[in-house]
Amino acid sequence: MLKNAKVLVVDDDVDVLLAVKMLLRPEVKEIVTEKNPEKIPGLLSQTSFDLILLDMNFKSSLNTGNEGIFWLRKIREADKNVAVIMITAYGDIDLAVRSVKEGANDFVLKPWRNEKLLFTMEEAIERSVNNQDTKGKGQKSDNKKSSKSSKNDLNTILGESEVMQEIFYKIGKIAPTDANILIMGENGTGKGEIARMIHQKSYRSEQPFVNVDLGALTESLFESELFGHKKGAFTDAREDRAGRFEAASNGTLFLDEIGNITLPQQAKLLTVLQNREVVRVGTNNPIPIDIRLISATNSKIYEMATENRFRKDLIYRLNTIEIHLPPLRERGEDVIVLAEFFAGNYAAKYNKANLFIDEKAKEKNKKICFPG
Repeated sequence: MLKNAKVLVVDDDVDVLLAVKMLLRPEVKEIVTEKNPEKIPGLLSQTSFDLILLDMNFKSSLNTGNEGIFWLRKIREADKNVAVIMITAYGDIDLAVRSVKEGANDFVLKPWRNEKLLFTMEEAIERSVNNQDTKGKGQKSDNKKSSKSSKNDLNTILGESEVMQEIFYKIGKIAPTDANILIMGENGTGKGEIARMIHQKSYRSEQPFVNVDLGALTESLFESELFGHKKGAFTDAREDRAGRFEAASNGTLFLDEIGNITLPQQAKLLTVLQNREVVRVGTNNPIPIDIRLISATNSKIYEMATENRFRKDLIYRLNTIEIHLPPLRERGEDVIVLAEFFAGNYAAKYNKANLFIDEKAKEKNKKICFPG
């Protein structure tokens, strides 16, 4: 699809425009570059583009700090179907996430890897075309389902409360991106289920979902389990073995209990995430990795950082986007939704007809603290 695409690139940095033009000229049908975002409406009225690369920050007369969001809205007013990818610096991640909520298909970070940018563009165009086909056939049931659904797509995730609906909406927007996600919440809030839900809604859903409980890994097994090892690297290394990063290749790696790892382990993990490659124990050969990383913790990770017990630079790598899962005691009527769901399940399992929860039991359940 990219080969037949008409692409518009809007950025007030002429060096960026030149670099993108050189990269895309052999990859797309037509490329138009523009330094002045105020010319966007005129360009859209003259030409129908398949994809727009839009910078998040412009030195313009608006001076709002949100120029990218402003022009994204203008683009959406003029063309609801064109794919839009935001270009952003690392420090503007919050704005980039907001742009996805505002209707952008995805975002890329400066400086980008060329192959990653091309892949993101290809996916954005495919998604845009597929969405148009779905709308053309009148298939509106999926949108209705995502806006208000107690079960959503997985039977294990229920929630009709406003806070859970906001989380489901956020997942629907961020799952198709490759942004790293940090899930925070108390024990028992469903962090693992949310991670799996994100994977299932992503474009890596047909690839592996690899779950690693970091809290269960000993110091000696950490590197071997995550990065792999070569035969003979240590006493019990009887054969070459791929680590969890390699096992999750092209899929999603879920690192649970990330707050439990030591500072030396944090340093090793940070190196892998920065270089996008692993080195098996006992070798010096780097192996490229392509994963979507989701992490979770019930620890107060920011307090740990201020106490120098967790690296701030690693937090920045983990939490491109944060999801805070509330405990059940803060989810209102979801207590009853879950109670009735489980009552129905056990009624079917044990052939108990007409099993229900009376009003007194419901009221009592609402008052329980649910500590975990």
